[in-house]
Amino acid sequence: MTQKLKTSMQIAGRAIGPEHPPYVIAELSANHNGCLDTALRIIDVAKEVGAAAVKLQTYRPDTITLDSRGPDFLIHGGLWDGKSLYELYQWAYMPWDWHKPLFEHARRRDITIFSSPFDSTAVDLLEDLNAPAYKIASFEAVDLPLIRYAASTKKPLVISTGMASRDEIGEAIEAARSAGCRELAILHCVSGYPALAEHYNLHTIRDMIDHFGVVVGLSDHTIDNTTAIASVALGASIIEKHVTLDRNGGGPDDSFSLEPDGLLALTTEARRCWNAMGKVTYQVQESEAPNQKFRRSLYIVKPVAAGEKFSPENVRSIRPGYGLAPKHYDALIGQTATRDFAAGEPVPRDILAADMATR
Repeated sequence: MTQKLKTSMQIAGRAIGPEHPPYVIAELSANHNGCLDTALRIIDVAKEVGAAAVKLQTYRPDTITLDSRGPDFLIHGGLWDGKSLYELYQWAYMPWDWHKPLFEHARRRDITIFSSPFDSTAVDLLEDLNAPAYKIASFEAVDLPLIRYAASTKKPLVISTGMASRDEIGEAIEAARSAGCRELAILHCVSGYPALAEHYNLHTIRDMIDHFGVVVGLSDHTIDNTTAIASVALGASIIEKHVTLDRNGGGPDDSFSLEPDGLLALTTEARRCWNAMGKVTYQVQESEAPNQKFRRSLYIVKPVAAGEKFSPENVRSIRPGYGLAPKHYDALIGQTATRDFAAGEPVPRDILAADMATR
């Protein structure tokens, strides 16, 4: 059922919605590559290039899966082929004792920081750090108890929707709302790493806005910024992108993440796209007003004596635009001149009104 759009939400005092510039989230994910200093530097980069927030992922291998190499737990194909889920998350996870220094560093740099919790103990840790919001990852969008637990904090909630059906998205939203969440956004997402632009079907963003009545954004796993910028034109209010210091760094997520110059381009171009969308207007813009004089208008191209008729031989539509508008050409042709006109003279804009007044 189509619902009225809740046009905005807030995270840490920053308004987010169609009437506000895109909220760019720098996803740190596993791109710390086991080094706290690298994680700190990514926060610095996010601040320096104008991202609105940096986001972590909060889990331990044993809170997200089992230490098993059974068939169900092995990854086949893609970036992490041959690893077990436990091995992947052991490689990728961020030590929990890093969270406090990362939160403190982000606050010193005056950039919002929050995280994706992957179980209730992660929510508890983040609550101790006074996280201003929570993000539910696409793979957890079907974990309604986790959504309800995060939502029970009454903090803003952002839910990624990769792989989720429309019904599952609706269930996730209902779970969040039923547990007390009032500031809610969903992110259109394709959970491929990397994802292909042609799989994003960005027109879905408009349908999500109309159908679910919440703020909508994009979690983008493509390798460039084209998809993210296009999403802004379709109404995305949030853009989330993985960020790394070096795409060739060898970490789990490096290869499909933006390097600093790419994140700078994203923050700049997303805002430029949002500004370009503007509003519905047919007014002459300030930048084009001086050029109005170069539009076409009607000019005398051969001398016309008083009593002579205006004709295609002595009147033409040419530039500049100081004369009568070309739309009056047919009405002018055949009329009798009431005075002499020189070649190169604009046809007076009031000539037809003056002619009618004399009748």
